[in-house]
Amino acid sequence: MSKVVINGIFYNHTLTGIERFSQEITKQLDILSKKNEITLVLPADAPQDIYSYKNIRIVYLPRTPGKKQFNKLKLSLYLLFTNSLCLDYTNNISYFGKSIVFLHDIYYKQFEANFTTKQDILFMKKACNMYKKIIKRAKMICTVSHYSKQKIIEYYKIPQEKIEVIYNGADHIYDIIADYNIFEKYPQLKTTSYYFTLGSLSLRKNLKWIINHADLYPNEFFVISGTVLKNVIPPEIEKLKHCKNILCVGYLKDTEIKALMEKCKAFIFPSYFEGFGLPPLEALACGAKIIVSNTSCLPEIYGNCAYYIQPDNPKVNLDDLLKTKLASPDSLLKKYSYKESAKKLYTLLKEVENA
Repeated sequence: MSKVVINGIFYNHTLTGIERFSQEITKQLDILSKKNEITLVLPADAPQDIYSYKNIRIVYLPRTPGKKQFNKLKLSLYLLFTNSLCLDYTNNISYFGKSIVFLHDIYYKQFEANFTTKQDILFMKKACNMYKKIIKRAKMICTVSHYSKQKIIEYYKIPQEKIEVIYNGADHIYDIIADYNIFEKYPQLKTTSYYFTLGSLSLRKNLKWIINHADLYPNEFFVISGTVLKNVIPPEIEKLKHCKNILCVGYLKDTEIKALMEKCKAFIFPSYFEGFGLPPLEALACGAKIIVSNTSCLPEIYGNCAYYIQPDNPKVNLDDLLKTKLASPDSLLKKYSYKESAKKLYTLLKEVENA
C-alpha cells in the first residue's frame, strides 16, 4: 500500500465522538502501517502539538495569507498531484480524487423535520447535499453500525458491498487517569448519588427526557456535560439552568469525565438517534452501569449490557430498573476496540488503493 492520505481536519474541531474516533483509529493505523506508508495532511492552522506518530508522515498544507480556515481545494490538489487515496473520517469528501469516506450516520436526511429555522434548514440541506456527493463519488463508504448501514442503503439505494461497518472503541479510556478534583470543584457531588450524561447539547440527545424525569423525581440528581452545537439547539437549554436537581458542568477534560463516569450511579443516554453512541461504551469501560434509549443503533451496540428506556417516556423508576442483573460488558468491550477496527480499516485501505 502506498500514497494513502488522511484528511486531518478533525484536529481543528472540538473533540466530540467523530473527532475521538478519528484520532484514536489513526493512532492504531500508525502502529499497523509501515514508515511513511500513510500521510496525515493537516490544515495550515492545525495545532502543532498533536500526537507523535512514528510511522505516519505529517504534512501541513500551505497557509493562505489572511485566511485561517481549512482550504478544501488545497487538499484536493494535494491528492491530485500525489495520486493518493484519501481517507476522510468526517462525513465529507474532497472535490476530486479517490476516497474512502466515513459516513457515521445520515441524521440530517432521516430527521429533516427537526430543522425549522432558516439557518438550520440551510445547514441541513448542505449536509444532505454532501451525503449525495459521498454516495456518488466515494470508492468505499464506511459507517459505524449496521443500523447506519441499513439506513444509508434504504435512503440512497446503494449496494451493500459498497459499505463497510467499522465500529468505534473505548480503548483510550484505559490510558486516562481520573481527576477526582472535579468533586472539589463541584462539592454537591460528594454527598449526592448522581446520574451522569455526556454529549453535544443538541436536539437529538433528548435532554428533554432528563428535564422531565428530573421534574417527576426531584430526589434524583443529574450531571450533564457537553457544549451547545450551532444547529438544532434544543429549546430546553434555558430550562436546564433552573432545574435544582440538574447540574450542567459544560465541556470537561477527559480526566474529569472519567472520574464522573467511575463514580456515577449510572450513565444515562436518552438520545432518540445515534449512529453509534460512544459515551455509554466509554462509561462501561469505566465500570459504570449504563441506561440508554431503545432506539436507532443503541440496542444493536449494547445488547444485554445496558438498561433500556423509551426516549418519549420519562416516567421510569430508575432504582427499580437498576436492580436487574445484566451481562458482563467484557466481551462487548473486546468487540468494540480501535485496535480491531484499525485492522479492518487497514485491510480495506490496501484493497481499495490497489484496485
